[in-house]
Amino acid sequence: METRARRRPHLFPLLLLLLLLCGECPPVGGCNEKRMLAMLPHCGQTFAERMKKVEVWKWCNLSEFIVYYESFTNCTEVETNVVGCYWPNPLAESFIAGVHRRFFQNCSVDRQHWQDPPDEILIPLIAVPILLTIAMTGVVVWRSKRTDQVV
Repeated sequence: METRARRRPHLFPLLLLLLLLCGECPPVGGCNEKRMLAMLPHCGQTFAERMKKVEVWKWCNLSEFIVYYESFTNCTEVETNVVGCYWPNPLAESFIAGVHRRFFQNCSVDRQHWQDPPDEILIPLIAVPILLTIAMTGVVVWRSKRTDQVV
């Protein structure tokens, strides 16, 4: 046995890497969805307790509770992996969406509606670079035809 280990020293790092990578692999038994659904509310309750520290009017400002939300996300991932399920999965996403509806339903996404500028501004912004390109090309061609004069 000792001679085999000496002949294959390159296998140890490979086995170590395999163990490290499979540390987060779900068990062979598969996903236990019932257990996952029983464990995820713990993450939601912890998040709800932490959100009590944040004033309600600040709930739409992610910078006010980002640490709590990151902890909530990590919790759902860990609990999901512990029961052999992959994360994210439809059930976990549904649970997370429920938490979002509870805490962030009044948060609107302020998206600015972009419009083209008026034609009086848009046309010159398009025409000037085109005319400059044509003019510069003309100057280059004109100067290249005048090879008899040295500048």
